[in-house]
This record gives sequence, C-alpha cells and structure tokens, in this order.
Amino acid sequence: MWNWLKKEENRVTRSIPPDEPPTRVYAEIEKNILYMKEKLGASFDILYKQTYIGKNKAFLIMDDGMCDNLLVTQQVVGPIMEMRDIPDDPSEQMAYIRDRISSGIDQKENYSLDDAVTDVVSGLVILFIDGVPFCEAFGVQGFPKRAIDNAQTEVQERGAQEAFVESFKDNVALIRRRVRSPVARFELQELGATSKTRVCICYFADRTDRQMIDEVKSRLKKAKLDMVLGAGYLRPFLESDVTAIFTSVGTTERPDIACAEMAEGRAVILVDGTPFAMIVPYLFTENFQSMDDYNHRPYYALFIRVLKFFSFLISVFLPGLYVAVCTFHQEILPVSMLYDTAVQESITPLPVMAEAIFIHFLYEIVREAGLRMPKSVGHAVSIVGALVIGDTAVSAGLIAAPMLIVVAMTAISSFVVSKIYYPVSVLRFAFMIIGGLAGFYGIVLGFGVVLFNMCAVTAYGTPYVAPFAPMHLGALWRDSFWRLGWKTLGKRELQIHSLEK
Repeated sequence: MWNWLKKEENRVTRSIPPDEPPTRVYAEIEKNILYMKEKLGASFDILYKQTYIGKNKAFLIMDDGMCDNLLVTQQVVGPIMEMRDIPDDPSEQMAYIRDRISSGIDQKENYSLDDAVTDVVSGLVILFIDGVPFCEAFGVQGFPKRAIDNAQTEVQERGAQEAFVESFKDNVALIRRRVRSPVARFELQELGATSKTRVCICYFADRTDRQMIDEVKSRLKKAKLDMVLGAGYLRPFLESDVTAIFTSVGTTERPDIACAEMAEGRAVILVDGTPFAMIVPYLFTENFQSMDDYNHRPYYALFIRVLKFFSFLISVFLPGLYVAVCTFHQEILPVSMLYDTAVQESITPLPVMAEAIFIHFLYEIVREAGLRMPKSVGHAVSIVGALVIGDTAVSAGLIAAPMLIVVAMTAISSFVVSKIYYPVSVLRFAFMIIGGLAGFYGIVLGFGVVLFNMCAVTAYGTPYVAPFAPMHLGALWRDSFWRLGWKTLGKRELQIHSLEK
C-alpha cells in the first residue's frame, strides 16, 4: 500500500533539480545579453537599453515593476548619459561609473550571471560594458507595498499599535528603530530554488548563544524548497525533531514583542513577504503572556495570566468532561441539575458524544466560514450560526440546551488564548471521544499523554515546558505566572539558555 501511494505521488510530482554551477559573467557583452534574455524570457516588464559609453558598447537591464523610475533616471541612467572625460579602457569605465558617477549607495559588483538575474527581478538595475568580466548592480527598488498598519491578531490595550508588513526592509527598520544599538544583528539568507526568498535572522550579539544561531542557520540551509512563500514553509525545519502537539516555534506580528524576545537571547526570523516573525526557542508559558502584561501592574498581570490558563483548560477539557459526566459519572451532579440535564438529553436523537462532536464540528464550520468570507459577509455568517442554527436546533430538539451552553463557553474560552487555538481545537475533539469511551479515567490518561509529549520537546537545548519542568524557581518567581515589578525586573536580563537541563 505504501509503495503504491509513493508511486502515485511520483506520477504527479517531480524532484527539485539540484543547483547548477554558477555561470560567470563573460567579457563579451553579446554573450551576456543572450544569457540574460534566455533566462528572463519575453516578460513585458523586463526593460533593456543598449547604448555606448565612449567607444564601448554598454547594456542596461531592469524590471519596470520592481524599480523606482525616478531613481533610475536620477542615480543611474542620467549621470551615465551626461558624464564627460570618460576613460577608454572598459574596466576603468566601470570603476569610474561606480566611484564617481553613480550617486546611489546601494551598489555591488556581480561576477555571476545567475546573481545578476536574481538582482534584476529584485529591483536592481544591471550594467554591462563590453570587455568587462563583471557587471555592476545599482539598488533603485521601488515596488508597491502595504503601509504599516495596526496589529490584527495581537491587539493590545496600552502597547504600541504598529505591526509587521510584507516589506522585508520595513520590518527590519521597525526592529532597528526600537533597538538603536550595535548589538542588534541581522544576517541574511536566500531560500527557495525558484522564489529566491530572503530570510533574515535577527538576534543580539551580546546575549544570544552563538551555537544556537549556527544551528538555526544550518536548519534553514537544509530547507531544500522550490518556493518559499511564507513563514509556514520553514516552520517544520525549525521545530523540534519530536512529533509534538504544540509547536516550539512562536510567531508574532508585533515588533515590540520581537525585540523583547531578542533581549532574552532568542532569535527572530523574518521572511520576505510575510507580515509575521518566527521566534526560536519558544516556550509553552509564552502562549499565556502578552505585551500588556508588562504595561500593567504585576498583580493584574498575574490575574490575566491565571485567567488565560483556566480558559485554556476550559477550551480543551470542558466538552470532554461534559460527555464523560452524562455518559458515565452522573452521580457527581446535584439531583436537580441531573434531572434537568436528563430531560434535555432524552429528547435529542443523538447520543451525548455524537451530539457534542456534531455541534462542535458545526461551530468550526461557522467559524471557518466567518474567517474566510469577506468582512461584509462574515458578520452575517456569525449571526446566522448563532441565532438560526443554535436557537432553532434547541427548539427543534436536535441539540440539548446544556450542550449549547458548553459550546458557547468553550468557543469564548478558546479565543482568550488565540495563539494555540489550532492545537486546542484538535485536542478538544480528541478528549470528547476519550470522555465518551472511557470517562474521567480516559481523560486523565489522555492528559498525561499530552504532558509527556510536551515534556519530550526540547527547543534548541531549552525544554519546552521550562521553567516548570525542569523546575527553575528563580524563573518562576521572576516572570511566569507571577511577574516582578520593573524596579526589580529591569535590573537583570533573562537568558533563555539558562533554563536548559
């Protein structure tokens, strides 16, 4: 069976070809022109301009949609066309243009035609001169991009409102503006055989473990992908080798959170075209923390974190516990409540477990429809799901009223800890099935399996459930559920690798 599935997969897929050896820039300009036109094809947005510099033939290539035409004219084409006293030697001409004529700072020499092709589609202007075995690239990028906007998924009451955008350089600038220190490092990699996506590793040189940074780079280099169109493409390569329920790679759309994570010795990975940053290593307790915790007083931060923890437990276990009680453990309910629940469940056509799975599955359909539909229609979908389906199903006797209350409490609680909504939604269904088959005993055993799985995960040498297992009292007291005040918290820096086993 497995071999047949692999054979069927091979019929509709093909292996990514290995990287070809780089092609060096020819001294003959005609060969360079033929190679560039062959690689770039007949795309309408690729512009070619052939001219003469002195007595030597020259050639300019640019991507119209990726370049700022005003900068091209002011910094490259205009100065080259107007220059005087030009040397006759081609290499001296190129050096003269690079050092004295071009007014831009972003420029470099390319000795590989493959790099020149990548630079063209990245928004640079490429200059070839006949007789020169390299080309000059001028940075005049001006592609369209979205303006910096408010955070959509990590809304804060008192924190900054800026969020990352798709523009790679803008995201780096948002971090650099908050940390105006030379210790901030931004190292670049290029991934994707076809997409050539830029990936930036951000960290603080004075507090981040260099061995961890090397491991992150090594894992990214092993990501032999054809296309990298989002951070999710790279997440599996950065996660722990243990098959885990919860991910050990965090995400954030807020530059202030990214800076705070870097200050604790973590690495932040930015992917060009993605308005989210990935964080490694990432601990389970950080799912219950937010930037507002550090803008409020410590006792209120404690209250909010405990509230989030109990919301997490309700969203995972409440439906399973309700199914277990109605199926196996009715004796724990008060007599009046037991009678009302029995009456409600007796008029429904489905068993309690099937009813719970059905109504939660229906809720997930409504949530997904409201999320994916246009905003103007999404609210209508939510209203229809809440009023028409919910109220009508109870009136018609398809769903018991207590079950609808359980669904509502579970749905609201799951959005309190939105960072882990997806694994929580899957665990909820698993515990409903376990509760309907094995009662409380099965739920306890299932909870133990989840804990064992979490404890087995180690993210870059740091246990995923630290500082609880292994126990670090100093970290627990400093900033886990309880948070110290800034008069104490600001005196010493937390080093994430001090939580290692």
